[in-house]
Amino acid sequence: MKNASIVAIVALAGLFVISNSMFVVGQTEQAIVLQFGKPERVEQTPGLKFKIPFVQNVDYYDNRLLDFDAETKEVIAADQKRLRVDAFLRYRIIDPLRFKQSVADERTMRSRMNSILESSLRQALGNVPLSDVISEKRSQLMQQIKELVNAQTMGSKTEGENSNTTTGGFGVEIVDVRIKRADLPPANSEGIYKRMQTERTKEANQYRAQGAEDAQKTRSSADKERTILLAEARRKSEVTRGEGDGTATRIFADAFGQDQEFFQFYRTLQAYRKTLSEKDTTLVLSPDNDFLKYLEKGSSAPSGK
Repeated sequence: MKNASIVAIVALAGLFVISNSMFVVGQTEQAIVLQFGKPERVEQTPGLKFKIPFVQNVDYYDNRLLDFDAETKEVIAADQKRLRVDAFLRYRIIDPLRFKQSVADERTMRSRMNSILESSLRQALGNVPLSDVISEKRSQLMQQIKELVNAQTMGSKTEGENSNTTTGGFGVEIVDVRIKRADLPPANSEGIYKRMQTERTKEANQYRAQGAEDAQKTRSSADKERTILLAEARRKSEVTRGEGDGTATRIFADAFGQDQEFFQFYRTLQAYRKTLSEKDTTLVLSPDNDFLKYLEKGSSAPSGK
């Protein structure tokens, strides 16, 4: 009975030792084996792994894409426009050993990453005007920011047996950087809106002034053309009237030359028609007045030729 108890105890102790000498690295994990706090090796492939029980322990790190949503930054563009930039990035831990040595944990890394992203945003956006940030060049700017952040966080590979070891940086790779929003500060937005309103008002006034000038030119041209047309028409009418009067005078002169007595008789009848056309017309003339000679009894009209 005593021997059975000893065997059972030894078996349990063996199982305990064996269980403490094995660990599992999952598909989404990578691990660092530590011995008395000193890194011994890095395990980045999934599966069952072994370690020295009670002497070595394991720290696990995620090998998936991780998101980092940075705080809103205020950046000054090359044209001195202030921007409030809201950006985020995605990263992956590619060297857990360097990650542990440089930042120890993810919380510290995020704090340092925030400063690095801010300096990269200032460096990239500070060299371009505001129009580039909100145009198709925005993707190029994000690529530039990604490279700037990577240069400080990824580090460089060391030459040697362990190609996974890096020097400098945090041992992380920046996979993507995106600018979610790039807005003007409220004070700047209001100032720009007022300036735009002033510029549009100025432009509208210029258009109105140009329109008024063109209208005045058109009106003056039309008035000038009207005056010219009226003067030309008046000149032609006077010429035509003069020609008509001349023709009439010539006709009368010819008729007068053919039969002066008949012409005198005709002109007297016209005078009678105009003078005596009204019923209440009264004439006071002397009996021997030539105007009445054709109205006297016994007078006769000229026979004409």
